[in-house]
Amino acid sequence: MYDALEYELNDGVATLTLNRPKVKNALNGQMRAEITHAVKKASTEARVVVLTGAGDAFCSGQDLGDGGSAAQLDLERTLRDEYVPMLRAIIECPVPTIAAVNGAAAGAGANLALVADVVIASQKAVFVQAFTRIGLIPDAGGTYYLPRQMGMAKAMGAALFGDSISAQQASDWGMIWEAVPDVEFDAHWRGRAAHLAKGPTVAYEHVKSALRASFGNDLETQLGLEASLQGACGETRDFKEGVLSFLEKRPAKFEGR
Repeated sequence: MYDALEYELNDGVATLTLNRPKVKNALNGQMRAEITHAVKKASTEARVVVLTGAGDAFCSGQDLGDGGSAAQLDLERTLRDEYVPMLRAIIECPVPTIAAVNGAAAGAGANLALVADVVIASQKAVFVQAFTRIGLIPDAGGTYYLPRQMGMAKAMGAALFGDSISAQQASDWGMIWEAVPDVEFDAHWRGRAAHLAKGPTVAYEHVKSALRASFGNDLETQLGLEASLQGACGETRDFKEGVLSFLEKRPAKFEGR
């Protein structure tokens, strides 16, 4: 079904592997369209979605040779018509999303990772806001997520200097969830994905909604939203199973809605 990525569904985990290793998985129009389609597909048949890269890189960002020379790119149209739908598909995905960053993530590739709910990186990975090197600003959500995840001071330095940020630095600064030793990376992210795939899907969906809404809400509004979403969670089979398993001192077997 796909040419620029591989799609695998196994035990509730949909793994989308960016598959243009000869160009470090650079994003061209085809890949963006396929990611958008695959994430929407996965959101209806999986309990967790993982994005990772083939070869030794996660994603090197925009393919500057896509459709001609870089100088001929219509950047505004490309962002509005191709990047925004792709990013929205990931952000609005009702199930948890993980970016398993196996290597370099640069430019739009770095910010593609940051829109996922959880970023797990191999310690060999680096994150590079490379945009100013070619006279651009961070895009693909970079100007939104960077200051929220690592603070304004670090975000400004990362955007202006375009320095490589190691996976460990990214973890220490709050930019990503965790950095994992290279030899443990594959097994670790698969284990994390499997854990989420067995979890309470409705609660996960509402966790995502509540945390994202908090940036635009005052305290009273957020408390009201918590009450509403908690009420919805309380009506699910998962809540009843969670309480029963706690009382019976056994692992919960969540089934979703």
